[in-house]
Amino acid sequence: MNFTAVRAIYLFEMARTWRTLLQSIVSPVVSTSLYFVVFGAAIGSRITSVEGVSYGTFIVPGLVMLSVLTQSIANASFGIYFPKFVGTIYEILSAPVSYFEIVLGYVGAAATKSIILGLIILATAGLFVPLEIQHPWWMLLFLVLTAVTFSLFGFIIGIWADGFEKLQMIPLLVVTPLTFLGGSFYSVNMLPSGWRTITLMNPVVYLISGFRWSFYEIADVSVTLSLGMTLTFLAICMVTIWWIFKTGYRLKN
Repeated sequence: MNFTAVRAIYLFEMARTWRTLLQSIVSPVVSTSLYFVVFGAAIGSRITSVEGVSYGTFIVPGLVMLSVLTQSIANASFGIYFPKFVGTIYEILSAPVSYFEIVLGYVGAAATKSIILGLIILATAGLFVPLEIQHPWWMLLFLVLTAVTFSLFGFIIGIWADGFEKLQMIPLLVVTPLTFLGGSFYSVNMLPSGWRTITLMNPVVYLISGFRWSFYEIADVSVTLSLGMTLTFLAICMVTIWWIFKTGYRLKN
């Protein structure tokens, strides 16, 4: 294992975060705070509780997942796309660095940024609503797994994209709608049976459900199923990246 190479890639990507602190950290936190104000105060005043939890408190896990998902994808996709755009990716590929070490450096940095952001948003949420985390270790497990999984997914998007438009297409047109429709602001059990069946086809439901269970022990699906779906998506992303480097898809041509 070339730890020097992994450390160099990791620190370079982390340094970019501190250089763009307003965009990387402050902007997502402010945006999420607005969700608390709008949904927690305006709508929460009309919805007394959801499954025994006040509405403002209920939406906290969903808002954290919304930020972690989108930022994981954005950080990882841009991190690998920019070297492709300027041509420095070929210097990395020709260096004595394995594909695993390249992925570890880029994905590790993207996941670290998302985890830090998620924890900051949790702390910010405590200023608006009372928080209780009944299973903190499960919460951290779901947070880390989600950040790593969607950082891998973002890495795949960054390699696939051949323009800045494609870089934003999947996060804006696919991931964000799935997150909003995945139970971020409501319980799936509140839906009619037909819509509930359709909603359960959304993979983001399982991520949010498991994460919310770690807070309040309420979930739309079992925590075992949530963990299994998260690990399955993680495995799919890992196999996809292995295939990309094995075939040189959009890297060697």
